[in-house]
Amino acid sequence: MSTDDADEQLAFIRDTVRRAKPRTWRGALLADELPVARVVVDKGLLSLDKFFDYAVPANLAEEAQPGVRVRVRFGARVGAGGRREGGELYDGFVVARLATSDFPGVLAPLAQVLSPERVLTPALLTLCRTVADRYAGSLADVLQLAVPPRHAKAEAEPSPEPLPPPGFPAVGSWDRYVDGAEYLTALADGRAPRAVWTALPGPTWPEEIARAVAATLAGGRGALVVLPEGRSVARVDAALTELLGEGRHAALAADLGPKERYRRWLSVSRGSVRAAIGTRAAMFAPVRDLGLVVVWNDGDGSHSDQRAPHPHVREVALLRAAEEGAGVLLGGLSVTVEGAQLLRTGWARPLAAARETVRAVAPRVRTVTDLDQGRDAAAQYARLPRPAWEAARDALTRGPVLIQVPRRGYAPRLACAQCRTPARCRHCEGPLAAGAAGAVLECAWCGTAEPEWHCVECGSFRLRAQVVGAKRTAEELGKAFPRVPVRTSGRDSVLSEVSGEPALVISTPGAEPVAEGGYAAALLLDGWALLGRPDLRAGEEALRLWMTAAGLVRPAAEGGTVVVVAEPTARPVQALVRWDPAGHAAVELEERAQLHFPPVSRMASVTGAPQAVEDLLSLIRLPEGADVLGPVPAPGGRGQEWERALLRVAPGQGAVLAAALKAAQIARVALRSPDQVRIRIDPPDIG
Repeated sequence: MSTDDADEQLAFIRDTVRRAKPRTWRGALLADELPVARVVVDKGLLSLDKFFDYAVPANLAEEAQPGVRVRVRFGARVGAGGRREGGELYDGFVVARLATSDFPGVLAPLAQVLSPERVLTPALLTLCRTVADRYAGSLADVLQLAVPPRHAKAEAEPSPEPLPPPGFPAVGSWDRYVDGAEYLTALADGRAPRAVWTALPGPTWPEEIARAVAATLAGGRGALVVLPEGRSVARVDAALTELLGEGRHAALAADLGPKERYRRWLSVSRGSVRAAIGTRAAMFAPVRDLGLVVVWNDGDGSHSDQRAPHPHVREVALLRAAEEGAGVLLGGLSVTVEGAQLLRTGWARPLAAARETVRAVAPRVRTVTDLDQGRDAAAQYARLPRPAWEAARDALTRGPVLIQVPRRGYAPRLACAQCRTPARCRHCEGPLAAGAAGAVLECAWCGTAEPEWHCVECGSFRLRAQVVGAKRTAEELGKAFPRVPVRTSGRDSVLSEVSGEPALVISTPGAEPVAEGGYAAALLLDGWALLGRPDLRAGEEALRLWMTAAGLVRPAAEGGTVVVVAEPTARPVQALVRWDPAGHAAVELEERAQLHFPPVSRMASVTGAPQAVEDLLSLIRLPEGADVLGPVPAPGGRGQEWERALLRVAPGQGAVLAAALKAAQIARVALRSPDQVRIRIDPPDIG
């Protein structure tokens, strides 16, 4: 026998032994059928982003089915006789049962089946794998976002039997939109219509979402609605309950508590309810036979997860719709540039009202630039331009007035009163802020107190407010309108609703409460603070925040007035006056296309210590034609010096960019690089 023949025969024998069905492990009998479990281990390291095979003991064979939670030993060593010993226990999910394994050594057994509940469905596993690949993350990290922690008591409770599909709902206020009734009919017929919905101002959008969900359920399919915050979830929850009654949907709100939230999540997973609504985490809700995905206000920053790998609700919704053949309703009072891109490519169709309908329901919008307050003492106290003060005074005779202030706190941005140099922290260069009148200055980044500040440029000890916060605005308006109640809504205390009685409601953007019967007027102050942000999305974001507030005001025919204090020639201001968010988004998209910025291109940010960023850039293999912008200084907090680089590739190369970033991070781990680098695909802030 030749040497080559001997080597070939030896390889055959080894392969036969390796693939032989395992029978025992340390004397324990293994499963007769499919004795290998393929497991994804909850150990979110990029270098370990793969499946691992484990032996299935006979006593766990029935419960260890694909989709269940298990506990396994990871990092075990090979001891005497080839046995695997030691290792730490980790949670994981079984993704498949196999007859053989490709692993050449001895398989460690499953340590425990935590629950026989199949929480990781094949569709959810596919979605999580797709999201992890798109955002250069690990499957384990995405699974932590997608599958809530187990609660044994909730899991032991049976879920109710599913109710039969409801009847087709009345069209209701959808008849105000061109093709609105046809959209509902398409959902009920089992089709997958995709639309970018420009919702009309007023209180009807929760009811319209509820009717779209009801039409989908009437067609025998499921629906998913994702909203930016709990107050919106509560409004849609109430609308669905009124339209469909109890037992047809589950609201997955973050404040429910672990048991109740998991109980409701199980009712969706088990098919007891066919519709789910909730905030960001609900984007992964395992709705069966998904027929519609609704994302409300997709430009809201709350839709972008702050945990790795930072998926965005809108992108996950589009991935789900493509994977599961579902319809899409991307809605809001404003339109994002990403929505305009979907319309331009033909992937989605516009769903909007005719111009005469918009004019009938929108408030009157006025612009103000005259900051002369000397002609009226009350206007001077209120720090308002005289036209805005007069609008508030007149509106208070008819109902509440909403005042939007772009910053929370008392004086959140300070500068030298003499030379206008911004007040900065000596430790980290962060902006200094005052929490109340006479309070000690503190850094907004690192929290360090600065009791003895002085200007580094001119030596002055006097400060002035660059932007006045909501607390100080409320204080000043209380002096200007002494007999009018003043209420505030912000991060510390967010109001859901206010009565229709005359009152001043001071709110930061996104915290505006709903007024009974609508606000008589709204004042949008310090527009320059929103428009002047050093961010690519500054204009788009300013218009979105303004329209969110203005949409709560009564129609112009009922006296509803909005006064925006900003440069009237600015494009977002003009779009607000015309109430034309779709036109603004289309122009923004055209400019982005000329500059090769997202969403026309794909982009990623790399942030960290300068040496760490340099090391990663040296390891990454970018596709041909890719651009590297930077690195430039970036705030790291706590006195750290950080840099950020932007990587840009052409459309269609996003997957290549994500794979290259992931490979570079794995290489840094292998090289034992000490400093961490934060990677974010499609960063929301491009300054």
